[in-house]
Amino acid sequence: MPTISLCMIVKNEEMHIARCLESIAELVDEIIIVDTGSEDRTVEIASDYTSKIYSYPWKDDFSDARNYSFSKATMDYCMWMDADDILEKTQKNNFLQLKQTLPPDTDIVMMKYDTSFDEAGKPSFSYFRERWIRNCSKYHWIGAVHEVIPPEGNIIYSEVAVSHKKMNAGDPDRNLNIYRKALAEGRILEPRQQYYYGRELYYHKQYKEAVSVLEQFLLSAEGWIENKIEACSVCASCYYGLGQEQCALNALLRSLSFDSPRAEVCCEIGKYFLEHGKYETAVYWYETALDRPRNKYSSGFVLPDCYDYIPFLQLCVCFDKMGDKKKAKEYNERAGACKPYSKAYQYNKQYFDSLQIS
Repeated sequence: MPTISLCMIVKNEEMHIARCLESIAELVDEIIIVDTGSEDRTVEIASDYTSKIYSYPWKDDFSDARNYSFSKATMDYCMWMDADDILEKTQKNNFLQLKQTLPPDTDIVMMKYDTSFDEAGKPSFSYFRERWIRNCSKYHWIGAVHEVIPPEGNIIYSEVAVSHKKMNAGDPDRNLNIYRKALAEGRILEPRQQYYYGRELYYHKQYKEAVSVLEQFLLSAEGWIENKIEACSVCASCYYGLGQEQCALNALLRSLSFDSPRAEVCCEIGKYFLEHGKYETAVYWYETALDRPRNKYSSGFVLPDCYDYIPFLQLCVCFDKMGDKKKAKEYNERAGACKPYSKAYQYNKQYFDSLQIS
């Protein structure tokens, strides 16, 4: 059975770190904590779980700190988690089973990363991340922000999920400031970092600059396809923020030039036509979303609701607007089958019950 070093970089995480380590400590063989300047009880709390705690100066570079944490690992694989991540109890047996059955030639294990949750606590936004990485000189983190280890070698995908559950907001300007500093120092952002820089600008409502940065990324011959498609969606959101709705639609349609339509994009296009009263066109896009296969092993962000619940709910609205109450009710029931606890479904159900539609 392979051994695993949990490698973490932390700073002022007294609120989160015990919860994180408590969820994973019994499943790993070594815990490496790299503290980048905590002024609270983070180190004291971490010392209850490991003696391998190192101080390292923060250099506005997450890859630099993560590479340092990996350099201290002595086990077969390095695993990373952030202090506000946890391994849910329901995942522990699967985690252990994976560890016991891992093929010996595995280089990287990609695990689900659940980062948003619906009203019932079920994941509503997830994607795969490199989670276990063979401990060797071949693999290095790159990117000052939104760092990544480029996947190569023998890679397996696991349904084991790590959950990101932050209890405080943190510094909303941190990532943007790191990018600004890098650019001020004359550094060139590689395509993936361009994409994430554009997203940070969007989060800060700097829409024009975000579009400019993302356009450079989209025109580049380099970059992951999933990032290209998502960049189109971010551009669309920027154009909405600028009040340029037609440009938003064009940005969404542009994503189709990179690959077959994703359900997430179909739902956004459907929403555009629904809001403009073009219900039949909206129906087409929501039905297309339902027909799209879910490539859960892609490198992109996945919104599971876009493959069933959201299209069902919006088709309910479309057919109601077109006067077909029976079909609208049927789609609401299908949405309810996905999420019986949904307030939107329950509200619609009361509406259709009041109409006494058989």
